[in-house]
Amino acid sequence: MNRLTEGFVLGERYLLGARIASGGMADVWAGTDEVLQRSVAVKVMRPDTGHEELFALRFRDEAVHSAALLHTNIATVFDYGEDDGLAYLVMELVKGEPLSLLLKRRGPLDPAEVRSLIGQAALALGVAHEARVIHRDIKPANILVRPDGLVKLTDFGIARALDAAGHTRAGEMLGTPDYISPEQALGEGATGASDLYSLGVVAHEMLSGRKPFDRGTPIATALSHVNEPPPPLPDGVPEDLASLVTDCLSKDPADRPANAREVASRVGLGDHELAGLALGLARTLDSWLEDDSPDTDGSVIRFPDLGGPTMAMETGTDGAAPGTA
Repeated sequence: MNRLTEGFVLGERYLLGARIASGGMADVWAGTDEVLQRSVAVKVMRPDTGHEELFALRFRDEAVHSAALLHTNIATVFDYGEDDGLAYLVMELVKGEPLSLLLKRRGPLDPAEVRSLIGQAALALGVAHEARVIHRDIKPANILVRPDGLVKLTDFGIARALDAAGHTRAGEMLGTPDYISPEQALGEGATGASDLYSLGVVAHEMLSGRKPFDRGTPIATALSHVNEPPPPLPDGVPEDLASLVTDCLSKDPADRPANAREVASRVGLGDHELAGLALGLARTLDSWLEDDSPDTDGSVIRFPDLGGPTMAMETGTDGAAPGTA
């Protein structure tokens, strides 16, 4: 990794600029595609001698999962490659900032802005869930916000396809403690409802200006999701929005909104914004299998438990996210 510096060319095509973000698995660089002459973000896996094979499998999974999703509110993946042992992912360079930095700078957001951000993130999740992909790490650092208010969901690094085998070490829990769902904290499988819980945590933080379950340590924080109710939202939050956040934060997945489409509808998105989910415009780039289709009313499929007891935790970062500039 030490050889990666500004001016390095990956795959005889991607010229690296400044490093713009770092995460648990990879570093992200602003770059230029010298073939198509466009700006890109290049995410390069950081070798880990202890878990290099596992990380490589996850990184390749991220490329496959992300490339299969096509929607305005999802950061687009352009390419995946390997160069002399370095695996890299090339994606859209989003001109904006992670929601995590926006919250640090501005604190609590106006409920009208929260509706827009949550609604757009829900549309992105609806697309992923229709394609049978669960994100599993929804948090402000993975929600990019452009200056014009457009949301881009990014970083499917620990996502899992419903019909694919996972790459989880024994004794490992994937997710970020501040935003993890109760079932994930207990070592149970993540479902689409788990993503909606995490989105509810993000919504609560946007409205209150603080993380609702932060208890100082990863384990204590994760257990608080299981055992403690969220703190009350500030006065002045509209009743319908507060009710939605409460429903998303239900401990029992069955008590949460039925799907991401419902979340988007309840924050006020109209039929035009929801039409993509109903009409199947969020299809994967490969064949659209009949048994993967949404229900006849356009709702997202509810998923079975993915199984597998886990114990430890991968914490992830909460700073700049991949694809930002």
